[in-house]
Amino acid sequence: MQPLIDNARTFGQRPEEFARLAEGQSPQVLFITCSDSRVVPALITGARPGQLFELRTAGNIVPPHTSRHPTSEAATIEYAVEVLGVRDIVVCGHSHCGAVGALVRGDDLTAVPAVRDWLAHATPRPAGQAEDPEVAKGVQAHVLTQLLRLRSYPCVERKLAEGQLGLHAWYYEVHTGAVRAHRPQTDTFESL
Repeated sequence: MQPLIDNARTFGQRPEEFARLAEGQSPQVLFITCSDSRVVPALITGARPGQLFELRTAGNIVPPHTSRHPTSEAATIEYAVEVLGVRDIVVCGHSHCGAVGALVRGDDLTAVPAVRDWLAHATPRPAGQAEDPEVAKGVQAHVLTQLLRLRSYPCVERKLAEGQLGLHAWYYEVHTGAVRAHRPQTDTFESL
């Protein structure tokens, strides 16, 4: 914890670098990714403060849209699309994902009921090989499922129909730093 505290102390000693951020934000991208501490969107993309609007959830899950009981994820997506006017949404999964790995393996999650119930939103169960520590195929299939789920959000559906929004599926390898993007023409994840 101490290195984090030390950095936070010096971070605030450069107010001139951050003064313009007080005027508001206008990110062009909503970046949806996992809560995993090894996935750092600004590090992966090189984004500076104000350039990415982030949504981090366990397993980068986009829950089903419902107007009856809105979720914080739905509110974040709606705000990004309707208020901030993001032009692109990236759903970024990653290798060695504990959440997707648990789904692929069919782990017993009764000891962590909140996790179990949250992961139920990931349906269908991602395919993949249980013995693969990277769970690459499972994560990639899962990312595509979440991208499809995004299309069911009214604000996303409308902006897509108007040609004002792009959706992107990425796969980040934590062990190499490589990023692969889904290419619909070939249905493969290829290096950026």
